[in-house]
Amino acid sequence: ALLGIAVTAPLTVVVATLIKWTSPGPVFFVQERMGAGGKTFRMFKFRTMLNKAEEMQDQVEELNESGATLFKAKKDPRITAVGRFLRRFSLDELPQLINVVRGEMRMVGPRPLSLRDFGRDYDEWHYRRHRGMPGITCLWGISGRSDVSFHNMCILDIYYLHNRDWILDVKIMLKTVVVILFGKGAY
Repeated sequence: ALLGIAVTAPLTVVVATLIKWTSPGPVFFVQERMGAGGKTFRMFKFRTMLNKAEEMQDQVEELNESGATLFKAKKDPRITAVGRFLRRFSLDELPQLINVVRGEMRMVGPRPLSLRDFGRDYDEWHYRRHRGMPGITCLWGISGRSDVSFHNMCILDIYYLHNRDWILDVKIMLKTVVVILFGKGAY
C-alpha cells in the first residue's frame, strides 16, 4: 500500500486538483463503514458527488436499481462530471490505500458497506461476509461490480473468505486491473 501511494502520488495530485476546480467542497469523502467483526472505521475516497450528497439521499431513493439493501443508480444526479470519470475507472478508490496502511482494510477482501446499508434487508447468513477484513477489491469487483445483486455479492464474499490465499489475491488484483481499464459495471 505504501508503494501504491508513492507510485500514484502524481495521479492523486491531478485528481485532487480536478475535484477542487470543478466542484465546491472537500477533495476527500470520508464515511463510516462496517469492517471486520462489526468494527467500524472511517473509509477514504475521492469525492465523486456534490458536496453534502448524503443529505440528499432521500430525494434520490426512487432511482435505486439495487434493491432494498444497497443504493446504486446509474443516473444518480448527485454525481459530478469528474466523479463519473473517477468512478468508471475506480480512481475514487485510491485514497483507500491509506486505510490499508492504517490496518483497517486489505488490498483484497469483501467491500465494506456504509452504515446506512449495513443490516438492511439482511438474511442471517449475509453477516458472514463481515468475518474478514474488508478490501479495496474483491471477487464482486471483478464479477460485474454494480451489476451484481447484493445476494450474489454476499455469496462471492463468503466464497472468498473460505478460499482466500495469496494466489487467489494475486488473481483478483490482476483481474481488477482489466476490469478497471474497461470500466465495466462501474457507476
